[in-house]
Amino acid sequence: MAAETIDYLRISLIDRCNFRCQYCMPEGTDLQFALQQDLLTDGELLLLLREVLMPAGFRRFRLTGGEPLLRPGVVEITQAIAQFPETLDLSLTTNAFLLKDLAQPLYDAGLRRINISLDSLIPETFDVIIGNRGRSRWQQVWDGIQAAHRVGFDPLKLNVVVIPGINDQEVEALAALTLDRQWHVRFIEFMPIGNQDLFADRGWIDSEQLRQQIRSRWGLTTGWVTGNGPADVFQIPGAKGTIGFISQMSECFCDRCNRMRLSADGWLRPCLLNESGQIDLKSQLRSGVDLQDLRAQVSHLIQAKPEINFKNRESGTTGRYARTMSQIGG
Repeated sequence: MAAETIDYLRISLIDRCNFRCQYCMPEGTDLQFALQQDLLTDGELLLLLREVLMPAGFRRFRLTGGEPLLRPGVVEITQAIAQFPETLDLSLTTNAFLLKDLAQPLYDAGLRRINISLDSLIPETFDVIIGNRGRSRWQQVWDGIQAAHRVGFDPLKLNVVVIPGINDQEVEALAALTLDRQWHVRFIEFMPIGNQDLFADRGWIDSEQLRQQIRSRWGLTTGWVTGNGPADVFQIPGAKGTIGFISQMSECFCDRCNRMRLSADGWLRPCLLNESGQIDLKSQLRSGVDLQDLRAQVSHLIQAKPEINFKNRESGTTGRYARTMSQIGG
């Protein structure tokens, strides 16, 4: 782990979302969203980045949520982060529902990489997964994906959480999106974070099983695509795009984790699977704690991260979590 540089920060801009995906905000969950005054303001976020987080070594950033496009001023925040000379990479994860009209402004603001959640190509299945009971939202999401493609986001990645009995029969159809488009489809193993009842009912499918299914249909070769995450990347021979597998359940990648998370309400978290070691940066900032002191705390947490990564790793993947994925920050 010593070889990994901890330089990647996932920044949650908002904990709210316009979808209620089963694996992120399960039905019946008592979601306690942060009050507006408890969220980091634009000024506080940029101050922490400039004076605390970047000096501590963070250089690569991903904007997440909830749904980050719900954050007022998301384009201006994106532009400000993109213009920091220290920023080596800036990306964003979205459900694409609001992306059609924001793709071009975000690109103009300096964003180049985008990840879009697309768990089904069947509108009815899609609406079940996202908890939608009204007019189907699939087409508006698809329009957002097409807009991002036209604008020129590269790589354009599509994230698929594979849930047994719900969308697992679509694996080949989703993989086929990479054949004639320079899109990058990533299959993600379903995790028990805030959704224990659904997980216990459904379980998960390991990435190797999905790889074998795709390999038997088309064949697979090793691929490559720009990114900071833990995906193992492959390619269907002759395809324009790639297929990635994020295997946090079956293939532990803690030892190559280079990321931390900053929640919308200002908590710096070193690990998705372990709630220890968190720092409340916002409260300290508002109470006047010296920025140099905050930098020292962050630097200390970076040094401690390898130990935090592994602590309780096995119980972590099957235990209960105090927060849902939306509250952790993606």
